[in-house]
Amino acid sequence: MIKLTKIVATISDLKYDEGFIRNMFRAGMDVVRINTAHQKPEQTSKIIEEVRKVSNKIPFMVDTKGPEIRTNESDSNVVVEQGQLIRMAGHTSKPSDDHCIYVNYEGFAGEMREGKTIMIDDGDIALTIVEKHPAYLVCRVENGGAIKAHKSVNTPGTNISLPALNDKDKEYIDFAIRNNIDFIAHSFVRNKEDVLAIQEILDRHNSPVRIIAKIENQQGIDHIDEILDHVYGIMIARVDLAIEVPAEQIPGLQANMIRQCIRRKKAVIVATQMLHSMIKNPRPTRAEVSDIATAVFSGTDAVMLSGETAFGKYPLESVQMMTKTIIEAEKSISFSIDSSVMPHDNQISEFLSKTAVRSIQQLKTKAIITDTDTGKTARYLAAFRGRTPIYAQCYDARVMRELALSYGVLADYMDVELSKKDFIKNTLLSLMQRKEIEEQDLVAVLAGNFGKQAGPSFVEISTVNNMLSEQTGT
Repeated sequence: MIKLTKIVATISDLKYDEGFIRNMFRAGMDVVRINTAHQKPEQTSKIIEEVRKVSNKIPFMVDTKGPEIRTNESDSNVVVEQGQLIRMAGHTSKPSDDHCIYVNYEGFAGEMREGKTIMIDDGDIALTIVEKHPAYLVCRVENGGAIKAHKSVNTPGTNISLPALNDKDKEYIDFAIRNNIDFIAHSFVRNKEDVLAIQEILDRHNSPVRIIAKIENQQGIDHIDEILDHVYGIMIARVDLAIEVPAEQIPGLQANMIRQCIRRKKAVIVATQMLHSMIKNPRPTRAEVSDIATAVFSGTDAVMLSGETAFGKYPLESVQMMTKTIIEAEKSISFSIDSSVMPHDNQISEFLSKTAVRSIQQLKTKAIITDTDTGKTARYLAAFRGRTPIYAQCYDARVMRELALSYGVLADYMDVELSKKDFIKNTLLSLMQRKEIEEQDLVAVLAGNFGKQAGPSFVEISTVNNMLSEQTGT
């Protein structure tokens, strides 16, 4: 079976050679994510070079750090014990020591309040503020451990006034523009202003790079509607989100955000710790397999692997396991046309797209074939979450790569604009050669007679054999 839900895999400079990338792509990796928090542009360039040797279909997603707080450098880990009092303060360069934990935001102490909680290293260590002073905080350790350098610092219930972009973010946005990157995934998006700060830079350079907003705090949830107005899609980044809001609320929030994205034809990625145990172990837990399946049942466009493929012992096995789990989950769910999907901006496209999708339900068509200039029609078809692949022939290589993130869309690039007859014939022959369809399969073709800018103008539903006979005149 063909996998409809996509896989985003994080690739680091620890392992990125052409052979490794090729195996990952064959195993089901659709999008390469690069986490810039742990890389420099020259390292990222090497990864891009190797990936592009494998396929021109693989899009790149570059993460920015965003408005995050991290612990400063330290000569050694600062070990703390439950009940201990320790200072915390903000400074751009002072190293942490046994007396004070420094974080990389100067205004940190000034924005915190007594009684509030501070979580360090994905919540492994919790502190409660017992005293607030102008330049520092006094905190009580709620659970002990080792505080390491460059670890995440979360402040549940406290909104910190960090700028949307730091210097490294701006450097990587420029890098994305210069290197034809497809997506920028911006961390800790709080509101539309965080997104518009990036869009302003992109517009200044007339860049088509798409923005993915990472939702990982309460502010992002509270402003999800306005964020969706200005992005290509969102990533539900559950590790930080589960620190910022009660963990038991995450499944409901995840399902709700997926529904909102499907309705608005926005890409949605469920991310972090999906196969976390496979960083060290060759097999996942049953809970992890169920987690992937739940995301598929909810209709997500994509699921993501982070440490599993960036530095884990079993990166290829992780992709293979995720692919198998997705396929099994997709076998067990049915679909119906969802009237809550927002209308297409072209009424003809909307009517014809619904007709093509209904053919899956009523006639058991095996594929939908369409051509696309911007990807809008393909994404609209995908929003109905059918059980049939959408084969999109794209006039723009960038659109082809963007659609690699869309549920059920398998995109190819047409380097020349073909006639309607040649487009259908060439696509059918290619799919038959790849053994993705057979002569007696019923397929739906959604295409146009009036040029690619006009959008689709007809739907044709017939067997592959009949369509080929029509196009070849035999």
